[in-house]
Order: sequence, then structure tokens, then C-alpha cells
Amino acid sequence: MTSTPSEHAHPNPTGFAALFARLRSVVEPQVNPLAASWPPFVLFFSWSDGQRRADVVTATAATFAEAWDAGTEQVTQAAGAAGLVVQWLRVDWVTSVEGMTWEALRGRLEQTRRSYFRCGLSLDSNFRHAFLETELNGNAMLYGGPAQTHAVVNTKNFERYAAIRHQLASVNFEDQQNVNVFSTRGAFASLQAPEVHLLHGTGLNAGRRIIEHLRPADVRALVASGSRYLAGQVQPGGRFHYGWHPCFDREIGTYNTLRHASSIYAMLEAWEVTQDNDLKTAIDAALHYLVNELIMPAELPSGARAAFLVDRQGEVKLGGNGVCLLALVKYSQLTGSDEYLTLLEQLATGILFMQDADTGKFSHVLNYPDLSVKQAFRIIYYDGEAAFGLMRLYGLTGDARWLAAVEKGVRPFHRGKTLEGA
Repeated sequence: MTSTPSEHAHPNPTGFAALFARLRSVVEPQVNPLAASWPPFVLFFSWSDGQRRADVVTATAATFAEAWDAGTEQVTQAAGAAGLVVQWLRVDWVTSVEGMTWEALRGRLEQTRRSYFRCGLSLDSNFRHAFLETELNGNAMLYGGPAQTHAVVNTKNFERYAAIRHQLASVNFEDQQNVNVFSTRGAFASLQAPEVHLLHGTGLNAGRRIIEHLRPADVRALVASGSRYLAGQVQPGGRFHYGWHPCFDREIGTYNTLRHASSIYAMLEAWEVTQDNDLKTAIDAALHYLVNELIMPAELPSGARAAFLVDRQGEVKLGGNGVCLLALVKYSQLTGSDEYLTLLEQLATGILFMQDADTGKFSHVLNYPDLSVKQAFRIIYYDGEAAFGLMRLYGLTGDARWLAAVEKGVRPFHRGKTLEGA
């Protein structure tokens, strides 16, 4: 059965109005008027049906009540026209504004790490054409590409979104043209929950919920939510949707087998807490894919049987075998299964093959299948992942070989040698 857009617009008008009322009761006491150079009250309303990226509208007025009513009306009309129910609503209010030129802004961006610019921009002093920090970063408007380490004005992406958001045909980026940099604070509410969450306004936590004291219930909710998301990314064959470029909602085309294994380990840690059946089903599928498609057997020069996690570039990473141990040991402990004991020994044997018998140092990356050393050192995490995995395996089996390898492997840390180049 299908429904018309009008049927979906506001099936629960009381709930829709209550969502705005709950937010207003928290937001209004927080907002102070701006200085005379700017509109006294500038509010941004970001709304979503919970399935797609939020739309944003701006409301300015001489009083808070007028700005709030104007913003509420805009959201109501837009949601009704689109046939969508507002499930999530965020309101940001401007707390300070600084006028400058594009030339001065570019200078500031050169001192700002890419994706770390935490202010909004308005092209005019009346905030007719303004963009929140989330809009700027969410549309790659200050992103110059992976080779550019600092923020930079991306004129193509900027004009693309300016046309969508404000129907602007072009933007004047000339050096002496004025632009206004502003800071905000915000609050978020959901139709499904009664709480209103105040958000950090500035700094590295900008946009995150303000949580004064993390309670056990908060942690459990985060574990459940995060693991449900991971479970939802597991495809029927056991392979993950590896990731998404958030700016333009494009799937990431690469695949990292180490991250496949470490995600399973995280899901198992979560399942120990939640015992969620859908999560367990996703774990089983992802584990089957790991064991049967990503872990490869090898015969060592000594004749011993080993196993290695192999990336699609034909790389064997020390950390990859380490996180495979973590995932398979955790699975064995939680389920009581001995199905993977042989494979666990082969993975650990592979790690010992990557360790220098005299110094204890590990080679970080091998070529597969000839197992020649590709890179003696890549990242210090690999040593930790290998040691952690071997210790967990020792805890499962009691085999002294694995603990001895860890003890030998940590000696270079005490000498400071492994840290060189980290």
C-alpha cells in the first residue's frame, strides 16, 4: 500500500509541534542578541526524516520569537512539500560574528588543518546567504584534496552548494570582497526521544553533545547503536560496505582486510554486552568471509604451516594477523567453540615468522605469496596489535610460545629502537 505525500507530511501534528516546543524551551534561554552590526537573532534549523542528509533553513529577526516562528514555518512548509516527517531537528544560533575579506580568510584557512574549520560563513551582513560549519565541511567547500593538508576555499564545491542552498548563480571570491565568519552553539532533539541535547559550540568538540558525566546507560546505548550500524554494513556474502564519503554520499571503492578483521573484533566485544541476535548473524557472515576469503595459507621455509591475512595489494601486514587473533580468540571464548584453534595457531606462527629471533623486532609488511619483506617498519600500531593478539591467544590456550614472543617483542620498546620514525 502506498501513501500520498500529504499523508506523510505530518501524521502526528502534536508530536511535530512538541518537537519544536521541546527545543525552544531549551534554546531560548541560551540565546542573546548580537551586536548592532548584525541581525539581533540568527537561527539555523537543520531537519531530517532520519533517512537522508539534513536540509537547512535560516531565520533572522529583531526578536527571538519572530526568528523562531519564521524558522518553524520554513521547516513546516519544506517538510510538507517534500512529504517527509521531521524526525531529527537541530537548531544553531549565532553567538559571535567577525567581518573580514576573503584574502584574510584564506590566510586563516592556511593555519587550519583541513576539515577542522569550526566556524560558519555568511556572504553578507544580513545572513541572507549563510552556511553553517556543518554545511561547509559536509559539502567539501573548504577541502582542497588529499594532498592539501590545510583548509582551502574550494570554489567549485562552494558554488555548487551555494546554488542548491541559496539559488546563487555565482559567488564573488575576490580578495577584497567581504565575508563574515561566525560561531554558533546548538541543540538537537529527536521525535523518538524526550531529551534535548545541548551541543558544544567551539573547539574540537564542536557539534557534539555536551555530556557532563558519562553514565553506564549512555555507554550501553553507544555500544548498541555503533554495533547495529556495523551489523547493517555487512552484506549477505559477509563483506562489509567498507565506507562512505560523507560529503557526496559515495561508496569508498577500496577495501582493507585488516579493518574487516578489526571490525569483527569490535562487533564481538559489543555482542558480549548486547547479545543482539541480528548482530550475531552479521558477525557469523563477516567471520566466514574472513576465514574463507581473506586469510591465506602458507608453508614456511621450515616446513611449518602458517596463515596470513592478505590485503588486495598482496600485502601481509603484521597488524592484520594480530587483529585476526583478537577476533577469533574472542569468538572462541564467547561461543565455547574450538573450530578455529588450528587456524589460530597458524596465524600466530605467521607472526613469529615476522619476528627476528635475536632482537625480537617485527617486520611489518611482507609480500604474498613469497613472504619477502616489503617494509620493515610502517606504523607502530602493528607491534601493539601483534602483541595484544598473541597475549589473548596465550590466555585461551596457555601455550608458552606466544607469551615468550610477546616478551621478546617488547624489549625493543624499552631500548627506544622501535619508536624511531614513529
